[in-house]
Amino acid sequence: FLQQRGPGHTVADGKIYRKGYGDFLRDIQERLASLDFNNDMDALEKRDEWEGMAWVCRGMILLGKRYAALARDMAAKEKDPAWRRDLLDIAAVCDVVPEHRPQTFRQAIQMYWFTHIGVTTEMNNWDAYSPGKFDQYLEPFYDRDLAERRLTRDDAKELLEALWIQFNNQPAPPKVGITLKESATYTDFCNINTGALRPDGTCGVSDVSYLILEVMDDMRLLQPSSNVQISQKTPERFLRKALEISRKGWGQPVFYNSEAIVQELMYLGKSLDDARACGIASGCVEAGTAGKEAYVLTGYLNIPKVLELALHRGYDAYTGEKAGIDVGDPLQFASYDDVWQAFLKELKYVVDVKVAGNNLIER
Repeated sequence: FLQQRGPGHTVADGKIYRKGYGDFLRDIQERLASLDFNNDMDALEKRDEWEGMAWVCRGMILLGKRYAALARDMAAKEKDPAWRRDLLDIAAVCDVVPEHRPQTFRQAIQMYWFTHIGVTTEMNNWDAYSPGKFDQYLEPFYDRDLAERRLTRDDAKELLEALWIQFNNQPAPPKVGITLKESATYTDFCNINTGALRPDGTCGVSDVSYLILEVMDDMRLLQPSSNVQISQKTPERFLRKALEISRKGWGQPVFYNSEAIVQELMYLGKSLDDARACGIASGCVEAGTAGKEAYVLTGYLNIPKVLELALHRGYDAYTGEKAGIDVGDPLQFASYDDVWQAFLKELKYVVDVKVAGNNLIER
C-alpha cells in the first residue's frame, strides 16, 4: 500500500514560522548531546529518531540553498530585466528560508511550501499534508508587511494565487493494480483551514482569511481543498462570503463546526488548549491536534474479502493464491454459527497480519 501512498494525513502547527531548520538542527544536536545511556532505557530509540530528524533538517537547508543557487545561475543568463529581478528575489527568499525563520509574508509562504514538498517528496509525493490554520500563521507577517509598506493587499493575493497553482501542480502519483481501480483520480488531499478559533478561544478571522476565500473563488482549482470553520463567534460577513462562494456549486469551501470539533477532540482526551488551538480538519475530514499527531493511513481492511477467504479455505477466489488460513471445509458447516466462527478465525488472522505490518511500517 505504501509503495503508492505516503503515510500522511498530518497537519502542521505554527513552529515553522517561529524557527528555521537551522534552529531545529541546533535544538536536536543539544538533545543528542544530553542523552543519558546509563539511566534512560529509551536513549537508543531517542538517538535514532533525533538523528533522523537531524538528517531531515540538513536536507531541507540544502534544498533551499540549491534553489537559491539555481535562481542566481538563471538570473546571470537571463536577458529580460524584469524576470532577472524576479529570479534574484527568489534567490534572496531562499537565502532566508528554510534555514532561518521567515521574516516576511512571502518568506512565510515559501517556508511552508519548502516544508510541504520536503514531506511529500519523502512520503512518496502525497497524501494529505496540510498547513492547518494558514490564515492565523500568515496574519502577523501580513500585518507587519502592510504596516512597513513592503507589501500591498494585491501583492499578498498574488502570492497566495501562486501557492494555489503549486498545490494544484502536485498530483497524486500514478496508480497500478487494485489501487488504480479504487482511487485512480485522487488529488493530494491538502486541506486549507480558514477562520477557526484562536488558541485563546476568540475568533480567528482576519483579512488573510478573506484573502484566502477570494483566492479560492478566483482560482477554482481542483486542489488544494478548502474549508471554513464556523463558530458562534464567526462574523456574519465572513459566513456570508463563504456561502456566496459555496452556492456557485464548484465544491468549495467545506463548512465545519468549530465547537463540535473542539468537543470531539476533548471527548477523545485532548486538553482544551490542544483542542481549541489545533481543532483542524485535514485530508478527507479527520480532526486532530496539529503538530502533535498524525492520522496515518496504512491500508484498508476488506471485510467481505475475509469472508470469501474463510469460505475458500484461505484461498483468494480472484487470484487462486493462498492469502489466509484454512478454517475448515465450508461444505461441512452445519449451521450459520459454523460460518460465523470460521469468519471470526479468518478475520483474527488477517487483522494480526495487518497490525504486524503497520507496526513495522510506523517504526
